[in-house]
Amino acid sequence: MPDPHKRETGTRLPYGNLHIAILRGLVMEADEALLGKAFIGRWLEDDTSFLFFSEPYRMELLELLKMRPDLELMEEHRFTYEEWHGGRLEPTRVERFLIIPPWENAEIEAGVIPIVLDPGVVFGTGLHPTTRDCLRALVFLRDRTLYESVLDLGTGTGILAVASALLGAKRVLAVDLNPLCAKTAEHNVELNQLKEVIQVMEGRVEDFAGWSADLIIANLHYDALTALAEAKVFQSSSWFIFSGLLRNQASRFTTRLRDCGLHLVREWDHENTWFTLLATPSFGHYPTKECPSESGS
Repeated sequence: MPDPHKRETGTRLPYGNLHIAILRGLVMEADEALLGKAFIGRWLEDDTSFLFFSEPYRMELLELLKMRPDLELMEEHRFTYEEWHGGRLEPTRVERFLIIPPWENAEIEAGVIPIVLDPGVVFGTGLHPTTRDCLRALVFLRDRTLYESVLDLGTGTGILAVASALLGAKRVLAVDLNPLCAKTAEHNVELNQLKEVIQVMEGRVEDFAGWSADLIIANLHYDALTALAEAKVFQSSSWFIFSGLLRNQASRFTTRLRDCGLHLVREWDHENTWFTLLATPSFGHYPTKECPSESGS
């Protein structure tokens, strides 16, 4: 019987089925030793833990709940790996990048920059409009100026950190609060052979807001972006890419940027729903006099 997880290239998906347990309470790093070899990672959201396994986990979970009576099992789910990501992950072209899952083969045309991306169980495959427009913003900026140091806040799979390094950045710090994201980003840094350029750290984005960089990328939700504004992150860098904004949020956030002394250089939007902003505190040296809007596809 043929293996349904085999690819035509002869390579294999990282997981067949994903088994997910949702618990009330925070599962900590010290608890992971109880979860067995099938444990993939933990996703923490507020006071909820999402535990991912590659195989059924009943005995391991019972042991965890015995040792941590403060935890409560709320839900359990099972998906195929492709169902979890909303369909088959294939090589995808965005701007001059070609995003390639490591289990797929792809022809690399001249002038195309390949990014090998294993999303694991983390969202951020390069298909979301905000990720695509951040990639477009990186290329747009790189074609017009140099940025040697980059701070990627909320790195997720690490795709924007990797793209920055492949465009020539010499020093990249990629930060995410979620331990599963940090683990996945580190793996993708290794896949693209960029360990000498990119450092991945787990932590709150606000704690890294004072880190000096030529470019700060923040593909985050609105509340996190406004928290950055309150942390006065805008005083330490030359360029900023902000994304993850819905239309009404983008308007309010643009006003906040101006109040902080930043100038909007360019705006990308996807179907007038998701917005990505490129801004700088030094508008005088930039050759463009207007702030055009470019609709993504």
